[in-house]
Amino acid sequence: MSLLVVGLSHRTAPVSVLERASLPTDTQVKLLQDSLAAEPATEAAVLATCNRIELYADVDKFHAGVAELSTLLAQHSGVGLEELTPYLYVHYEDRAVHHLFSVACGLDSMVVGEGQILAQIKDALAQGQDLHTAGRLLNDLFQQSLRVGKRAHSETGIDRAGQSLVTFGLEQLAAGAAVEAWAKRKRALVIGAGSMSSLAAATLARAGVDEIVIANRTAARADRLVRILTEPGGTGVTARAVEMGAVGDELAQADLVVSCTGATGLVLTAADIEAALYGREAPLALLDLAMPRDIDAAVHRLGGVRLVDIESLAEASADAPMAADVDQVRTIVSDEVAAFGAAQRAAHITPTVVALRAMAADVVSSEVARLEGRLPDLDEKQRAEVTRTVRRVVDKLLHAPTVRVKQLASEPGGAGYADALRELFDLDPQTVAAVSRADLNDTDGVGRGRV
Repeated sequence: MSLLVVGLSHRTAPVSVLERASLPTDTQVKLLQDSLAAEPATEAAVLATCNRIELYADVDKFHAGVAELSTLLAQHSGVGLEELTPYLYVHYEDRAVHHLFSVACGLDSMVVGEGQILAQIKDALAQGQDLHTAGRLLNDLFQQSLRVGKRAHSETGIDRAGQSLVTFGLEQLAAGAAVEAWAKRKRALVIGAGSMSSLAAATLARAGVDEIVIANRTAARADRLVRILTEPGGTGVTARAVEMGAVGDELAQADLVVSCTGATGLVLTAADIEAALYGREAPLALLDLAMPRDIDAAVHRLGGVRLVDIESLAEASADAPMAADVDQVRTIVSDEVAAFGAAQRAAHITPTVVALRAMAADVVSSEVARLEGRLPDLDEKQRAEVTRTVRRVVDKLLHAPTVRVKQLASEPGGAGYADALRELFDLDPQTVAAVSRADLNDTDGVGRGRV
C-alpha cells in the first residue's frame, strides 16, 4: 500500500483560497483522468466539499507523487502552485488512512461531529467507481471510512458535539434564539436542489417555516425536492418550485434565503439583495453554504440584512465546544487504522501464497503423472489414493508456513515477507502478478458494489 493524499482545508487555508481553488464536477473528472495519466499514480479519487479539496492516490514513488499531485491540484484549481503550496498538507500510508477516517467521523470538519461528510465521501467513491479511477486500495479505503464514520456516530455521542453545517448556520442567523422559534412562520427561499440544499430545506421544514420555495436550474430536481417536502405524513410545510429567473421576485417576499449551488460565479449580487430590501421592514437573513460563494460578500455592508457564509461559519466554529465523546472517536479511529493496515498488508501477500499453492499443485500433478508412467498397473482406486496422499503431504507441509507468513505480513514492517516467499520458492513474478490481476478483476465485478 502506497496511499498518498494531498489537499487543503479550512484548517490550513483561508476561505478566500479555498473559494478560488474549488473544483466543479467537470474539473474533478479531468483531474482524476490526468492523475492516472501521470506516472506515479495507479488509482485516484477526489474529495471536494465546501471546506476541503483532497486528492487521494495510490503511488509507487512518494516524492514524485507529492510533486505530481500538487502540480495537478494547482493546474486544475487555477491557483498558482507557489501560492497554493503553503496551504497544502500531505499524508502518506497509515497517516493518510488516519486522516480520511478522522474526516469521515467528523473530527476534521468545520463543525466537529457533523454527519454530512459521509454523504460527500460516498459521492467521491461513486465518482471514482464510475470513472474507473478507484481500484482495490481506494475502494477498500473509502468503503471502510464510511463504516468507521457510521460506527463513530452509532457507538459514541459525537452527534452531541456537532451538527450539520446547515443547522450551525441557522443557529448563527438566529443569534442565540432557538432555531425553531426564530424560523417559525418565516418564508424561505432555497436556491439549489443538491444534497446540501435538500438538507437545508428539510431542516427548515422541521423548524416550522410556513413556506419553502425551491429554485434550481434543473426544474426536475426542484420538483422532486418539493414532492419530498410535501409528501403525506411529513412536516406539513407548503413548498413549491420556481425557475431561476423568478429568484428576484421571490427574494423580495422571502424572510430567509439559503443558497448552495454549483455555480462558478455569483448567484445573488449586492444589487440583487439591495433591490429586494427596497420597501421592506423585516430584516432579510441569508445563509450561503456554497464554495465558491453564491452571494456577494459586499452584502455585509448593506443595512437590514444578515449574511452568514462559509467564512463567518469558520470563525464561529473556532470557538465551538468539543464533546467528551471526541476522545472515544479518536480511539475508534486509531483502532480502525491499525486493523485496516493489517488487512491491507495481509492482502498484499495473498497472491504470493496462491501462486505458491498453485506451483505445489502443479508439482503434485507432474509427479503423479510420472508415477503412472512407471506403475501402469495401478487401478483407478489405487491411483486416486496415491494422489490424495501426496496432496495431503504437500498441504500439511505448506499449511503452517503459509498461515504464519500471513500473520507476519499483517504486522507493521511485514511487507517484505511476500518478497522472501517468492525468493525462497523461486516463484515466477509473472505468475504472482497474474493472480493479482485476476483477483482485482474479481473485485471490480463483485466486491466494488455500489455504496
